Amino acid sequence: MNDHATAVEKSDLINWIAAGEKPTEQWRLGTEHEKFGFELDSLRPMTYEGEKGIRRMLEGFAAFGWQPIMEHDHPIGMKKSGCSITLEPGGQLELSGAPLSNVHQTCNEVHSHLKEVKMIADRLGVGFVGLGFQPKWRRQDIPWMPKDRYVIMRNYMPKVGTLGHDMMLRTCTVQVNLDFSSEADMIKKFRTSLALQPIATALFANSPFVEGKPSGYLSYRAHVWTDTDPNRSGMLPFVFESGMSYERYVDYMLDVPMYFVRRNGEYLDAAGLSFRDFMDGKLSILPGQRPSMTDWEDHTTTAFPEVRLKQFLEMRGADGGPWHRLCALPALWVGLLYDDAALEAAWDIARDWTAQQREQLRLDVMRHGLNATIGNKRVQDLARDVLEIASEGLSNRQQLSSSGDDESGFLTPLKEIVESGVTPAERKLRDFETRWQGNIDHIFHECAY
Repeated sequence: MNDHATAVEKSDLINWIAAGEKPTEQWRLGTEHEKFGFELDSLRPMTYEGEKGIRRMLEGFAAFGWQPIMEHDHPIGMKKSGCSITLEPGGQLELSGAPLSNVHQTCNEVHSHLKEVKMIADRLGVGFVGLGFQPKWRRQDIPWMPKDRYVIMRNYMPKVGTLGHDMMLRTCTVQVNLDFSSEADMIKKFRTSLALQPIATALFANSPFVEGKPSGYLSYRAHVWTDTDPNRSGMLPFVFESGMSYERYVDYMLDVPMYFVRRNGEYLDAAGLSFRDFMDGKLSILPGQRPSMTDWEDHTTTAFPEVRLKQFLEMRGADGGPWHRLCALPALWVGLLYDDAALEAAWDIARDWTAQQREQLRLDVMRHGLNATIGNKRVQDLARDVLEIASEGLSNRQQLSSSGDDESGFLTPLKEIVESGVTPAERKLRDFETRWQGNIDHIFHECAY
């Protein structure tokens, strides 16, 4: 039939998600983060080719034992020991970490990666910065990476929203992937993390600038998602409804329009077509063919809600940031979701919120950060409660470092943000108006890794 396996039924799609179930002792966390590369002399985004290019950057990782991931004759990523380094459409460099047992390990992984990045970057005359949105350069200033998948997305995005190209070219995030033990456990974790995702957006808000000027948002990255593609992003109200299940999420994914199908190493443009038609053998570009499990796995990567379900749950609401907040993000969600008492307490915070309140909170934190409100509570106070719960959850886990510390110390940067009431974005806005004297170029020097 093709280079993939046998065609699948809907029950196979449901069972694929269910196969992610793990007993508590096997739960892991996988942290991912993206960062912007720039040329030190001009501050311009890195091109793919050239002496200071992304290709040279990727090839530099070979000295540390990484193996190339190729597409045609282009290295488009590197892999080693369960980790991968990949490229986002505008050349943002992403580390997808290995599934690890605790935050100590994931923070060591991040540290090792950034050390390698800096060694290679210094040699090339480039730097990397952790922010949620490219603060200086316009869309047309940013080169597209040579990945076939991105060509299809690039052509399709303007048909469904006005900010899709911004999402692809000018955003960076940090996220953590977490396990579940059962369908009921998945549902509770999904609901809790989805409802509280705006709290993370506020705590990590770090993208207030667009093209060198304040945008009116503290997380412009989060705003970008409101007009990228409504069919594949947002707060997923159905997750909170009775009847939520693996099957209900499969139904959602079957209705998410397709991007592509891979055959014989090539990406076929299926943008806007129906996976349900594909299941029935009625996909116009492959008449008579039905999808394999690999096709389904590919398709599940093309939805971008604030929390995404595959064979684990992905927390997707935070802006990219500096080294210490890359460790704080997994600590926050592990503390909330991997301890039973913490999970129950966290759900109690959001249990009575309506779909309208959740959506409004998502929109309000983009502009107002910790000063947003839901009901009669300020996000700053909610964030303080959330961090206290997460801290107790991490302490209960008793995952200790070699010096005997539990994981709760990784929350310290977030606790400092809450106590000050000032988000990272607001600090940068103050600097922009005072020390930087309206010159955004300072952000690259002061915030580089």
